Amino acid sequence: MLKRSLKLKPRTLLAASAAFALALSALPMPSSAAEIDSIHFLIPGGAGGGWDGTARGTGEALTKSGIVGKATYENMSGGGGGKAIGYLIENAASNYGTLMVNSTPIVIRSLVGRFPYNFRDLTMIAGTIGDYAAFIVSKNSPLKSFKDLVAKYKADPKSVSVGGGSVPGGMDHLVAAMAFQAAGADPTKVKYIAYDAGGKLNAAILSGEVDVGSTGFSEAVVLVKAGEMRIIAVTSDKRVDALPEAMTLKEQGYDVSFVNWRGFFAAPGLPADKADAYRAAIKKMYTTPEWEAVRARNGWVNIHNSGDKFKTFLVDQEKVIKDLMVKLGFLK
Repeated sequence: MLKRSLKLKPRTLLAASAAFALALSALPMPSSAAEIDSIHFLIPGGAGGGWDGTARGTGEALTKSGIVGKATYENMSGGGGGKAIGYLIENAASNYGTLMVNSTPIVIRSLVGRFPYNFRDLTMIAGTIGDYAAFIVSKNSPLKSFKDLVAKYKADPKSVSVGGGSVPGGMDHLVAAMAFQAAGADPTKVKYIAYDAGGKLNAAILSGEVDVGSTGFSEAVVLVKAGEMRIIAVTSDKRVDALPEAMTLKEQGYDVSFVNWRGFFAAPGLPADKADAYRAAIKKMYTTPEWEAVRARNGWVNIHNSGDKFKTFLVDQEKVIKDLMVKLGFLK
């Protein structure tokens, strides 16, 4: 039996092709295009710090999950974060594609009058994570616990120096003051030495320039896993899965717990639709395995406050931090 070959006239072929294309367009297609083409992350401190890690970790999750097409990063140190904040505000119109990471210091610095601006001068996008604080020493340090550090301090207060990746009166200093006060020491008399973010602080610890570093837990985890440092205390209520061998301050007898929020801000005057797109992208990020990998690796806690909820959260934080700074003697 012979098969008849099917030949279509050009007009018929064109109509069939059009019908096929129309049918194809009606089918659900996989979404491969990024929801946001690109984000430029502005980081108010140097490489190796908590802001740096948060911005790069967030960018990693957003791009690997396909929510954002491309992420770029810019470190802008100075003034405890004030330089970057001022830059973003003063150059707002040309920075609508930029998100700046920040955290508790944006509240602290305005409370002590070091910033001419505060968080209200920016477009608040979202709070994203909480990072515990940690006290770290070099791997060869004789200090094995925070108790050892307290014993050394009580024997000779002038012999103990604490380094931090923020300015005097900043986040790292505040955490150290809280811990020493819980140990019965005068928190205003603890010798604190400030460094520009984590990289320079780590060098100071390794060289013996300071006895101990006050830093973010996620930064400390990286250093411990690299074999450079040891954690002698963490400010969580219980041990953190990312590094379960790290002892808490509470289990050593010091009633201190603290978690530092981090989040993202945009330039003032950012169009509402663009701000909402950033907020939607961050919200969607939490549902991805790429974000969970980044979060677990760093030992972060998900603390998501978006838009108006972020503003309310910051106003509450301002009161809590002010009360704490008065109690510790940093404010009158």
